[in-house]
Amino acid sequence: MTMQTITIAPLQDEADAVAFRTLNEEWITTHFALEDADRAVLADPQHAIVDQGGTVLIARAGEQRVGCVALLRIGDGVAELVKMSVAPEARGSGIGRMLITAAIDHAREQGITKLMLESNQSLAPAVRLYESVGFQHVPASAHAPTPYSRADVFMDLDLV
Repeated sequence: MTMQTITIAPLQDEADAVAFRTLNEEWITTHFALEDADRAVLADPQHAIVDQGGTVLIARAGEQRVGCVALLRIGDGVAELVKMSVAPEARGSGIGRMLITAAIDHAREQGITKLMLESNQSLAPAVRLYESVGFQHVPASAHAPTPYSRADVFMDLDLV
């Protein structure tokens, strides 16, 4: 993919919602299987995330949607970083780092003081990215029970 200016902005329309679903279904079905919790969030991110006080961020290269990430509100001052994905042809170009940085900045602007996430050890590049921006590994018991059978990495980032 030729590098061009990447912009990151909140979910704006149905095309963004479709891109959010498509980008996430690609990585999930490549490595795992879609689970009920995935289907619920991906079917209607406006309702499942935005209407609940969260945010979906979409990365664009021109008109092409090349990545996404969401902040799902899970408590007062706490959000979970969920559904981060970069299009296969854009991986390795720094878009993942741009997305996570934008998500952290947005979380701080929204008064979020703690971010949590769940991942899988087989997604080593993603786990390394999370570590590089300050996420710390925590035991599974530090999080509410996960709806994802694939989750075996649990991380937190304090924003204060």
